[in-house]
Amino acid sequence: MAHDILIVDDEDDIRELIAGILDDEGYDTRQAASSAEAFAAIAARQPSLIILDVWLRASAHDGLQMLEMIRKDYPSQQIIMISGHGTFDMAVSATKMGAYDFIEKPFKTDVLLHTIGRAVEEARLRQENSELHAHAIDRVNELIGESPAIVQLRQAIERVAPTDSRVLFTGPAGVGKGVVARIVHRLSARKAGRFIVLNCAGLEPEGLESALFGTEAQGGEPRKIGVLEAAHKGTLLLDEVADMPLETQGKITRVLHRKIFERLGGQNEVEIDVRVLATTNRDVQAEIQAGRFREDLYYRLNVVPIAVPALADRRQDIPELATHLMERLCRAKGHSPCRLASDALAALQAYDWPGNVWELINVLERLLLHADAGVPVRSDAVARAIGLGESDIIRGDSVMDAMNQPLRDARESFERKYLDFHLTRFSGNISKTAEFVGMDRAALHRKLKLLGVQNRPQRGNAEAESKVE
Repeated sequence: MAHDILIVDDEDDIRELIAGILDDEGYDTRQAASSAEAFAAIAARQPSLIILDVWLRASAHDGLQMLEMIRKDYPSQQIIMISGHGTFDMAVSATKMGAYDFIEKPFKTDVLLHTIGRAVEEARLRQENSELHAHAIDRVNELIGESPAIVQLRQAIERVAPTDSRVLFTGPAGVGKGVVARIVHRLSARKAGRFIVLNCAGLEPEGLESALFGTEAQGGEPRKIGVLEAAHKGTLLLDEVADMPLETQGKITRVLHRKIFERLGGQNEVEIDVRVLATTNRDVQAEIQAGRFREDLYYRLNVVPIAVPALADRRQDIPELATHLMERLCRAKGHSPCRLASDALAALQAYDWPGNVWELINVLERLLLHADAGVPVRSDAVARAIGLGESDIIRGDSVMDAMNQPLRDARESFERKYLDFHLTRFSGNISKTAEFVGMDRAALHRKLKLLGVQNRPQRGNAEAESKVE
């Protein structure tokens, strides 16, 4: 369980009793006997939950005063108050001040655990809801397809996810590197912890460091928790890490080595346990050579490299992926089911998708905007949604070009374009192309040679084809 619970009580036996119960349930616990010890523990790392006694002997502040102070600096902090001398008015006062609940001593173990479970779950749902709103655009959360490229990617994920190794995901913009990172987190031992994304390309240096490390309370502003601290016991994704300023790169390198940092404007050391993943669409070796990326940070992040393939390198997945995404879009937007006709799927397969999966999503949204209920989407609509003429995607030259040729030449021209299109559609896979066009593999090979059609299979498909040659 990735939950850090701070127990604040002046009685040693009560603290030890609660800690023992929670340790047995898999929670991480820390203890404090006074307000000074409690504030020091919170400054060292914000806990997931605080169990706070109302009466604290030999303490500068009692529990209710601490509740008010903590909620001022940490508005979202979950706090359960406990007391052996509690009254109804005290419980009402505590909840009005922001306490999650109030438990009287002596308490029953099942009541304590139930209350803690509810508090932790409510905090988790609130965080999850906030993150979903912040990343509402991330409409893909799984890998769709059975192409060799996706099969290899899935295998790599399954190998690395259970480990705690850092991973650097590379690939062009829009391929879904963040989606793959989220899947790694979901399959890891840290899945109960938070998955937090920091976009390194979207912030100025000062803003980036504030987001990373957080800031101490100053000038009347409350203390702000950075993503490194918020991701304790979970996973932090540094999205487009090659865009991080050099000075910040040096600081994050030291954090990865020591697992300790200080908030901006403070001197308290914060100790963290975070798995760090990173993505980039740049050539990192070239960035290192140009002096824009630290080599020591590269080696800290690139423990396990995973390349996420471009959509054009897994064309055979496009019909299944497009159908899946269209179904999700229809549900999300309350639209009646919208079917992509076979020629529309073929057109989607033939396009090169420079913007990869995110461009495909945008095109599907445009198609949905103009779709009529019960009428399948056709290839001409795909062409318009992409912003090209239909001939630019599928047919190449106009029909009139064929009309100006002798029948034999026109037939060969059509066969050449037809076979070239379907080879592209099936990512150079001869077996799948032969099956679709209704030819024997050997006959297809002869026809391709006769027509001068050059097959350029992907690496994964080339390996598969070579095994059956």
